[in-house]
Amino acid sequence: MSKGVHRFALLVACATFFLIIAGANVTSHDAGLATSDWPRSNGTFFPKMVGNLFWEHGHRIVATAVGLLTIALAIYLQVRERRSWVKRLGWIALGGVIAQGLLGGLTVKMNLPLVVSAAHATLAQLFFLITVSLAVFTSRSWVTPDSSVTEDGEGVSIRALCVVALAVILTQLVLGATLRHSATWDQDLPTALLLAHVGGAIVVTLVLGATVATVWLRHRTEKYLTRPALVAVTFLFIQLLLGLAAYITRAASPYDPQPLTPMISVTVAHVACGALVFATTIVLTLRVFRLLRIDRQEYVLAPA
Repeated sequence: MSKGVHRFALLVACATFFLIIAGANVTSHDAGLATSDWPRSNGTFFPKMVGNLFWEHGHRIVATAVGLLTIALAIYLQVRERRSWVKRLGWIALGGVIAQGLLGGLTVKMNLPLVVSAAHATLAQLFFLITVSLAVFTSRSWVTPDSSVTEDGEGVSIRALCVVALAVILTQLVLGATLRHSATWDQDLPTALLLAHVGGAIVVTLVLGATVATVWLRHRTEKYLTRPALVAVTFLFIQLLLGLAAYITRAASPYDPQPLTPMISVTVAHVACGALVFATTIVLTLRVFRLLRIDRQEYVLAPA
């Protein structure tokens, strides 16, 4: 295992998180069409960073940086990583960031169509999943776990709970992104999406809460599992509060000519915290799959 590879993978994951925040700022500032050009902005690659162009072109700069980092990571993995499946995942990450960039350009060229914008948001979360996974796969704790966990195979599978939790969180993130991009569409659509998003928040709370509770009940002494579980449920609590605050601030100024700072700050924080809930649940899920494996009715340490 190379510490350098892990640190670089962690850097790419953190940069991707920052890119998600940059994208949230574009949407929150209604800056998606600050320029109709792509990949240039107003006919140049270095426009004056004023007004909403700061957020839109700034987002493109961050996206370009993440793309370059992903290229470097994919090459780094080919040179220093021995596991072929991790090398392949590096190329998948590279393909994902290229596709994401093309979707971003298509979104601008087609004047923010809802379907393309939603696809752009969905692929962003999937790319984030890949970069976080690479950071986990290249860590020392993944390659050489400090302990093993044995338990019988009775009861609800923790692995199944984690997979379901990841699925409902991803669905909720996509619903939220679609809701944020639907403001200029049919008036009934945002209302339906809002109700779906609220319902999704309830489902996420129940599923992730059940997952964390099961981990704690069965493995409360195993910090390798309980730490990400505790962090995930903490972020979930904060996310619920931010979701309520986002609704209140938006409802308080429905007819303002432009987004105001309180609404922008809360909604961007809501997007960022949602990504953190997703990231910590990814870590928990991967660690559960690494540490627990059903074999002859027992859980044993998974092979490297």
